[in-house]
Amino acid sequence: MLLGLAGVAIFSLTLPFTRLAVTELDPLFVTMGRAVAAALLAGLWLWWRGAPLPGRAALPALAIVSGGCVIGFPLLTSIAMRSLPASHGAVLVGILPLATALFSALRGHERPSFGFWCAALAGSSLVIGFALGQSGGALHLADVLMLGAVAAAGMGYAEGGRLSQTMGGQQVISWALLLSLPVALPLAAWDIWRHGGDLGAAGPAAWGGFAYTCVFSMFVGFIFWYRGMALGGVARVGQVQLLQPFLTLLGAAAVLGEPLRAAHLLFALAVIGTVALGRKMAVTRSTAH
Repeated sequence: MLLGLAGVAIFSLTLPFTRLAVTELDPLFVTMGRAVAAALLAGLWLWWRGAPLPGRAALPALAIVSGGCVIGFPLLTSIAMRSLPASHGAVLVGILPLATALFSALRGHERPSFGFWCAALAGSSLVIGFALGQSGGALHLADVLMLGAVAAAGMGYAEGGRLSQTMGGQQVISWALLLSLPVALPLAAWDIWRHGGDLGAAGPAAWGGFAYTCVFSMFVGFIFWYRGMALGGVARVGQVQLLQPFLTLLGAAAVLGEPLRAAHLLFALAVIGTVALGRKMAVTRSTAH
C-alpha cells in the first residue's frame, strides 16, 4: 500500500509540473522530450534486468499503451495546461479510474452491471458539469482536450493492466516507451530545430517541471505503482488512486500557488465518491468473444 501511495503521489504532481513546464516550453517538446528521456531510462533498466524482447502478439497492446499513456495523455494535457489551472485539471482527471475500469471491461469482454453504468454516467456528468460551470456554460477546447486525455490514459492503463499479468508492469511501460521512440524522437528533434531559441530562453522553473515529468511521471512513478500492485493486489492497492485528485490540488497549491477553492474540493470529493461506488459494482465476464 505504501508503494502504491508513493506512485500515486508522484503521478499527482504531473499536472502542476506540466503546467510549470509549458509556461515557457512548447507542449510538443514537453511531450516528446519526456518520452525520449524516459525511453532512455527504460532502455537502461531493460538492459540491466536482461529483459527478453516482447512477443509479436504483445506488440498491438504495447502500441495502445504507448499511444495512450506515453503520447496521448501527455500531449493533450500539455496543450490544455497552457490555459487551464492544474487544480481544474485535477477534478477532470479524477474520473480516470472509472474510465480505466470501463475500457478494461469493454476490452476484456466483460459485462458491467447496471449500477456500474449509473456510476459512470454520474461521474461523467459531474466532471462535465464542473467544466461547464467553470467555463461560463460552454466547454472550452482545453476541457475537451483534458477529457480526451482521460480517455487516452484509461485505454492505455486498461491495456497495460491486462498485459502486465503476463509481462510484468515495469516491462510493459518500458517497452511502450521504447516503442514510442520512432514517433517521439523525430518530433522532439523537429521541435528543437523549430523553437531552439525559445528553449534556450526558458528558465530553471520550466526546465525543473520538464525534468520531473521525464524522470518521475513517465518512469519512476510506474516502478512504485506496478510494484505495489504486484505485492498487494491490483484491486486493493488500486484504491489509493482515489487520493490522486486531492494530492494534485495540494500540489497545485504548493508548486504553482493556486488557491484551494471549495468548489474544486467539493467536486473532487463527489467525483471520487462515484468512482468508489463504481468500483464496488459487479462486472461479470461475458462468455461471448
